[in-house]
Amino acid sequence: MIFEPQGRLQRASLRARVTWLAAFCVAGAVALVSFGAYMIVRKSVYDALDEGLRQRANTVATGFKVTTPDEVLNYPAAFLAAGDVKMGLLQSNTGKIFYPRTSEPPPTIDEAWEVAEGDRTDYTWTDHKSETRVVAVHYGPENSGQAIVIAQSMVPQRTTLAKLSVVLLLIGGAGVLLAAIAGTAVARTGLRPVQRLTEATERVANTGDLTPIPVSGDDELARLTHSFNAMLGAVAESQERQRRLVADAGHELRTPLTSMRTNLELLLASERPNSPTLSQEDKTEIQSDVRAQIDELTTLIGDLVELAREDAPQVVHEPVDLVEVVERSLDRARRRASNVTFDVQLQPWTLLGDSSALERAVLNLLDNAVKFSPSGSAVRLSLRQVGDGSAVVEVADAGPGIADADLPHVFERFYRSSEARTLPGSGLGLAIVKQVAQRHGGTATAGRAPEGGALFTLRLPGRP
Repeated sequence: MIFEPQGRLQRASLRARVTWLAAFCVAGAVALVSFGAYMIVRKSVYDALDEGLRQRANTVATGFKVTTPDEVLNYPAAFLAAGDVKMGLLQSNTGKIFYPRTSEPPPTIDEAWEVAEGDRTDYTWTDHKSETRVVAVHYGPENSGQAIVIAQSMVPQRTTLAKLSVVLLLIGGAGVLLAAIAGTAVARTGLRPVQRLTEATERVANTGDLTPIPVSGDDELARLTHSFNAMLGAVAESQERQRRLVADAGHELRTPLTSMRTNLELLLASERPNSPTLSQEDKTEIQSDVRAQIDELTTLIGDLVELAREDAPQVVHEPVDLVEVVERSLDRARRRASNVTFDVQLQPWTLLGDSSALERAVLNLLDNAVKFSPSGSAVRLSLRQVGDGSAVVEVADAGPGIADADLPHVFERFYRSSEARTLPGSGLGLAIVKQVAQRHGGTATAGRAPEGGALFTLRLPGRP
């Protein structure tokens, strides 16, 4: 039960929290200001009352000469009543107080008798029983044993202070009410972008609609909306890439699957009774075609899996020796290609990254160079520093090179130039190279080598 208000506040809407916060802040400020104003006015009122009483008492003590107590008894009480004042004369030797017959005696306490005896020069106090403020001033010579006591009602001052407290309370309540109204208006206006974000999030969750939200202003909420729109754009781009990947993969898979199905149906049909038989040479050729198509499908599916893995966001913090990565890729490329040689020049370089992904990217570049290199030619492979905090891996072949029309598209998924359509491959190898480079903060570019063939450059950050 102790934590119920806090839990209730946490369950409240953000708009209600802002409203309550504004109301509480204004209430606290109004309470502090009102309390301070009340205390200052209260002190000023009572200080003025005390000062007036002292002046009256000093005036009486210096200007009113009493020869006998009878003169006090016969003092006109109307004068005192006009000023709402009570007056009396204390005599310590008789222990009596003398005051006008038609008035009431002022209150007395022990300290007032000490003033009469000369132990104090004056003393001021409040008599709560009669609601009066009282002052006692020594009267006469030092050893006269007398004191003038004057009391004045505090009812007017307290009435004034009570009215002031009511006024401050009303003003404070009005301020709190206005603050709550203003807080509600500010919350409704200020949180409108948040409401639009909420509605957009619900729309995306329910319908998958990635339409950006209109942005107005340049405050924090506007920047939040810009960030949300950027996120929607990234999601839309990712979905579009996935759709293109699925469509392109389906297109690429359709050809080998159709060819494989035709060959298999032909083999099965030749085994049926009363069907034309195939020669052993034809069967061998069809079986070779099926194995080649299976290899092509295996390569294509492996590239698709690798491409999908590269699309997934990954945080890489593994120290990588790029020379070792390049050497492992080179060993695998040499085992696959026995008809070409490799001219290798490597300089030390390290970076933080994924060694397997980097090895796959370099191997793809080498396989691509081997595929287009004539038999007996050399593939140039170099790893060198470029002096701007990065190193480049260059792979150049002695093939026909890349046409100018194909250069902007060589790193696109499933893109294959007219010269490469008759060669084995999935059209995904260079796309994987580009994604690996981007994931490591680098770039992949294509151009013409001095030898006349293609030149692929993989630029990666790191240190020697």
